[in-house]
Amino acid sequence: MNEELVTHAAGAEELGVLVGAVGAAGFFSLMIVIVWQVAATWRARMLAAREEQYKDLATRYARLLEDTVELQRRTTDEQRHLLDELTQTRLAVGSMEKMMREIE
Repeated sequence: MNEELVTHAAGAEELGVLVGAVGAAGFFSLMIVIVWQVAATWRARMLAAREEQYKDLATRYARLLEDTVELQRRTTDEQRHLLDELTQTRLAVGSMEKMMREIE
């Protein structure tokens, strides 16, 4: 009878070890899944933040490009105006030279 109790006790102990091992494996598996999901969520948030920064940069770039085009247009208009004034000045100086030559 003692041998049966020892066998039952050994069987119960082995079962307890098996249950403990399965429980520990389940717990560690759960912890791995939780850590994995937290890391995936963090990564997704970082990617979303980076995407938002890229959108902001693209918007700023487009605005700067529009400003640059406007400045180039203004500069071109001013250069044309200055060229017209220079042409008129040359014509005026030329006609003055012609008048002075006729007077001499």
